[in-house]
Parts: sequence; C-alpha cells; structure tokens
Amino acid sequence: MSTSASPHTGTLVSPHILDNPAWAALSGPHAAFAERAARPETDPCSRAARYAPDVSPFAALADPTDPACWADLRRLVGDGGTAALAGVLTPPDDWETVGSVPGVQLVDTSLRAEPAPEAVRLGPRDVPEILGLIDLTKPGPFLPRTVELGTYLGIRHRGRLIAMAGERLRPPGWTEISAVCTHPDHRGRGLATRLVRAVAAGIRERGDVPFLHTAASNTTAIRLYESVGFTPRRRPSFMAVRAPGNTAANSS
Repeated sequence: MSTSASPHTGTLVSPHILDNPAWAALSGPHAAFAERAARPETDPCSRAARYAPDVSPFAALADPTDPACWADLRRLVGDGGTAALAGVLTPPDDWETVGSVPGVQLVDTSLRAEPAPEAVRLGPRDVPEILGLIDLTKPGPFLPRTVELGTYLGIRHRGRLIAMAGERLRPPGWTEISAVCTHPDHRGRGLATRLVRAVAAGIRERGDVPFLHTAASNTTAIRLYESVGFTPRRRPSFMAVRAPGNTAANSS
C-alpha cells in the first residue's frame, strides 16, 4: 500500500491498519472467509478480495490507489459486477459509484468493558430471529453467515431477542463491534451499551482493541459511543461500485 507525507514533518507515514480494515481482516484472521479472483500463474497474488456472499457484502483492495488492485477486483466481480467497499477512496473513471454513505470510524480509548450476565451467546440457529431484528432496526448489513465472523451476544425478554451486538471485521490486533441494535419497544434501558461493553470485554480478553463504524448522519449513536469511551478516528465512506462492462454480455 502506498505511503503519504505527514503535513507536519514532510516524512513518509505508513498507513494505519484501520485505514483498510477489511483488507487486513481478509488477509489475516478472516482469510478462511475470503474469495479472490484467479490470476495468471506468472502473477498469482490477487490484490482484491471479498467475503463469501452469504457472510458479508464487503470487498477490499490491498491499495485503493493502485490500478492493478482495481483490475483484480474487476476479475473478481466480473464485468458489470458490483462490490461494497469501505474507506477513503476514489474509484477509477470507468467504474460507476452506485451508492455512497459517509461514515465515522471510532476506536476504544476509555471504554469500561465488562460482562453482561443477562447476555446470551447467539449462533447459527438464532439467525432467523437475528435477521428479523436486523430488518426492524437496520443497524447495517447482516447476512445468514455473518454470525460466524465472531462472538455475537443478545438479550432476550420473555424468550424474544430484543437487543444484540457482535464482532465483524477483525484486522490483526483489532476487532470491530457491529450489529448494535435494540428493538424499538425496549429502547432507553441501556441494553445496547451493556452489550457493547460485554462484546468489548471479550475482545480485550484476547488482546485486541475494539473499534466500530457508524453512519456520519447517525449523530445520536456517535454521541452515545463517545460518551462511553470511543473516540472518532477518521471518516471513511461506505461505497457500492460497479465494474466496467456489461453483465448480460459477460454471462451470454
């Protein structure tokens, strides 16, 4: 990945791993979930990857400023195919941006992490109920196998899942807290905060640092995360892009 010059010293600064967390995760702890395009034997190292389509919608580039990475992504998604990317990036001119949501990345600087005794571990058999809560609250994308990416905890009321949070991206040394949501009938009780603290406790126990993302427009969530010990780090975009070419022509 390319380096940049510090505005204060003029020296070269290597990118932080959280500048490109999806690539770091797919190249490291989440490599088992990665799909990569086939490449010529003379240059077999693909510089683009994506999660399996039933795990997560995200794809990633080793270096978003390198045209070779975009060429690999085109091989991966096919002519006219789409990919969901996150970061500060500008697609090549021949790629179409079909959607973009400004976001905020926050990192744990003073969170009080602690277990939540009432929380239960969620697994594959809970997925239908998880998807129902996700559809109602819309915290972000969640697919049938997303639960396999890490620990997901939930709180139930009279047997019904009413709140949840869990782990998504896992670049080395860091783990993203994601899918933080509470049923509208049970908001205002601090359930989401308790679950965030509990998920963070597990993350810290294995030596990682928690971080998370939210939409820049979700000022309520940003204020909440700041109040419990997260600090904004950067403002990436969540972007859907379409590769050059014609999907129909490619499949015919």
